[in-house]
Amino acid sequence: MMRALLILLLTAWLAGCASPPSEAPRELRLAAAPETTLREAMELLMARGYVIRHADDELGRLDAVLARMPGYGVSLRISPGAEGSSRVEAIATRGGRALPPGLVDPFLTDLEARLGLLP
Repeated sequence: MMRALLILLLTAWLAGCASPPSEAPRELRLAAAPETTLREAMELLMARGYVIRHADDELGRLDAVLARMPGYGVSLRISPGAEGSSRVEAIATRGGRALPPGLVDPFLTDLEARLGLLP
């Protein structure tokens, strides 16, 4: 009985080590329609060498991977905001693990510029 309990506790402890810590996505609110934001984000990612793996206008979802090493991925979730604006959540990954949210800041800044929202 004691041995089974010890194995169960060891398994639970190791399972906690195996799950990677999840990073919170970077969030940005833009004064552009969600459809426009998704289209511009897709064009910007393709210009940067990413391959679009999944894009869905209705779901507001875009997943892309870098076509060359080191194999970065970017996932965007775009939802409607107030008065025709959009809310963008972006997360970068490498090898299936989330990267620090600050890594998508240059992309989001370029997206704002592409949408004409920067001064």
